[in-house]
Amino acid sequence: MTVTSTFRRPSRYRSRFCIRRPTIKQSLVLTLCFVSLIVISGCRHQRTPSATEKHYDLKGKVVLVEKDQHLVTVAHEDIKDYMPAMTMPFAVGEDWWWIFELPLVPGDHINATLIVDGAKSWLEDVVIAKEGSDSGAPVSGEGIGPKPGDEVPDYRLINQDGKAIRIHDYHGKALVLTFIYTRCPQPDQCALMSNNFAAIDQELQKEPELYAKTHLLSISFDPEYDTPKVLHSYGAAFTGRYSDETFAHWEFASGSTDEVKGIAQYFGMRYYLDSETGNQQVIHSLRTAVIGPDSKVIKVYRGNDWKPDEIVGDLRASAQTKDSPQTSVDNMTHKHKM
Repeated sequence: MTVTSTFRRPSRYRSRFCIRRPTIKQSLVLTLCFVSLIVISGCRHQRTPSATEKHYDLKGKVVLVEKDQHLVTVAHEDIKDYMPAMTMPFAVGEDWWWIFELPLVPGDHINATLIVDGAKSWLEDVVIAKEGSDSGAPVSGEGIGPKPGDEVPDYRLINQDGKAIRIHDYHGKALVLTFIYTRCPQPDQCALMSNNFAAIDQELQKEPELYAKTHLLSISFDPEYDTPKVLHSYGAAFTGRYSDETFAHWEFASGSTDEVKGIAQYFGMRYYLDSETGNQQVIHSLRTAVIGPDSKVIKVYRGNDWKPDEIVGDLRASAQTKDSPQTSVDNMTHKHKM
């Protein structure tokens, strides 16, 4: 038998109590509690909606909980008028951090409002449903990724022109790669990565010598939809050259499901087993790697908090290092702040 418990935040404007006839002592306690709730509610900051924010209904299953960062990864259904079904992390609005104390665990069902405002997005109006028969959705892999100095395997992919490429094809040049999928509209996820890469590409063009020694690669983890034709159109739009784009410096690639999974897991992206479908699903997280001319890892950036000038600086340093692009382990990871 399945037992379902649903947790909603109490309304700020009214409360409902179902109780038996209270004693005088119980009535006094309830009155004091009610007064306290009114005082707390009155002192609490009420968020004023922005005129530019948009609201979308989100429904799905919790896959991963990162309480310290107030993030919840959700395998969500199609979000009407916004994005297709995907598994990805969402920031939880400050007024809703209480859900982490339930506790919130993988396997819980979640309904929420996704707020998108400019370059930021977060969840509000969260409702959590716990089902006693659900054992949760296990996450595979530790998400650690390579260390500086590790040589990247010669992974095979297919680029926007339908041509097979391999990571070692770029041996002799510093390579920067990141992961995206073209249908992702989140302003602080894939769109931000592609905008950052466009900024890096433009900055490198100002230094022809450095430009010739570097290469950019955006890898889609949605190979079923992101065909070479789709990637060609998407990439040409981000570079701004459209029909004149040759992709000589910035390529877009995908591959078979196994090929994409191999390189994604190598750089620390995680997959989980969907207990309902029995399929492995990628958790849409962010990884950006700088790889030296010798195909060895220089640095891996986690999340979205890095800036284009940081990577341009990494590339300049790599160009000045002739034999060994290895940097210290302490500088490998740049953690996100969402």
